[in-house]
Amino acid sequence: QVQLVESGGGLVQAGGSLRLSCAASRRTFASNAMGWFRQAPGKEREFVAAISSSGDSTYVAASVKPRFTISRDNAKATVYLQMNRLKPEDTAVYYCGARDGKTWRGLYEYWGQGTQVTVSA
Repeated sequence: QVQLVESGGGLVQAGGSLRLSCAASRRTFASNAMGWFRQAPGKEREFVAAISSSGDSTYVAASVKPRFTISRDNAKATVYLQMNRLKPEDTAVYYCGARDGKTWRGLYEYWGQGTQVTVSA
């Protein structure tokens, strides 16, 4: 079982930056691919970014590229989402996900509680 705790959300003006963090409880974090998802009110959950267990392969959705980047620190069992040049349409609850596999493609079995990001115009 993997427990995930997101942090770093908040209120920011358009054009600003935030860095989300997701800390994992499992000592074998390095074997989990990780991803970030978001869900805005009335919309479906969107796959935003993902990273392989080793960090050598990443995915970033076209809707946020190149403003968002994903990275991980396996020594700290933490994955990050750096969000720059934020727009009001980036407003959503952001969720961290983990999967039991090295590649970021596939089903994500574990989820954090989410962190709210609100971007004001």
